[in-house]
Amino acid sequence: MNTSVNGAPQWQLQPEANRTLVALSGNWIAQEGRIPEFPDSALKDIPHGAPVEFSTGQLGKWDTSLISFLWELKRHALEAHLDLRIDTLPESAHKLLDLLPENPPAPTRPAPHTFAPVAAVGQFTLDTLNEIGCVSEMGTAAARGGFAAVVGRGMMRTVDLMTDLNAAGPAALLIVGVVNFLVGAILAFVGSVELHKFAADIYVASLVAIAMVREMSAVMTAIIMAGRTGGAYAARISTMQGNEEIDALQVFGIPVSSYLILPSVLALAFTMPLLYLYGCLIGMFGGFCVSYIMLNVSPLGYFHETLQALPLDQFTFGFIKSFVFGTFIGLTSCRIGLKAGRSAADVGIAATKAVVVGIVGVIALDAVFAVVANVIGI
Repeated sequence: MNTSVNGAPQWQLQPEANRTLVALSGNWIAQEGRIPEFPDSALKDIPHGAPVEFSTGQLGKWDTSLISFLWELKRHALEAHLDLRIDTLPESAHKLLDLLPENPPAPTRPAPHTFAPVAAVGQFTLDTLNEIGCVSEMGTAAARGGFAAVVGRGMMRTVDLMTDLNAAGPAALLIVGVVNFLVGAILAFVGSVELHKFAADIYVASLVAIAMVREMSAVMTAIIMAGRTGGAYAARISTMQGNEEIDALQVFGIPVSSYLILPSVLALAFTMPLLYLYGCLIGMFGGFCVSYIMLNVSPLGYFHETLQALPLDQFTFGFIKSFVFGTFIGLTSCRIGLKAGRSAADVGIAATKAVVVGIVGVIALDAVFAVVANVIGI
């Protein structure tokens, strides 16, 4: 059969007096999905040592699907001890077929899974220390880029910094305000239930003020920014990784740490203390609303008790925590984005991982700050 219907790829063995001819016809295009398979028993009737040649007079367009078919035929011919002659194939097909080994490489056996908890803990520790080193190195490179930008030799663009500042600051005011208002209201509601039993309703203001300024505002704002801005950073950089934009920056000699990471980290480091202060005020306002409605606490009394309960060093400690939280979220999110793969699924994985690492890291850092505050007596 030397002709094909509608250009379909076809082949046929044609026994002749002193040889066997493999007639190829039609278009052998993989995307069309009509590539025939070569059966295992196709060459069983040919005597050992007999020559097998090809006829390509009616062969149309072809791609690697033809090479795959010929490679399969070649392996069966070797197993049947036949004299396969490929000189009549197109020159390019001839060269491609010569590049392939006689037999495909054996599949690699997956490593056996064994229960080794000590090795797993050790590997996890080494990976964690390696990541801490990488994030520290990235932070150092970004800091050097920041100093270079100050003296006018940096690669950071002002428009990128302003865009990140707007995304991390004014655009986040609504969600930060809503969450901190509700946290302050919840604290006042829970505190009022117990304090009312002792006729100490006015101390709800102290409870809300200290809780918001010392812990809740900084932690809740950092968690919000880890989920909102940190995830966005990781998704943006992993998308650039998939589009090979990071590779293009490196080819042109543009440092990624200064051009891409520095604006993101600076935006979060600068806006987090301001968002913390904003969250404190909104949270205390939420506590006042609950106290005014449920406990009939006067506005002047609530304001006076709040001022009495808040020393200035509490705000200073909160500002330092917020700055550290913002820097941590920025660096880890960018690092996770740079480590991501190049597929669309890796973008979602990187964003999710950045959110989880950001939230867990913020809570762990807050625990460290609590110990430090206890040691220095704040």
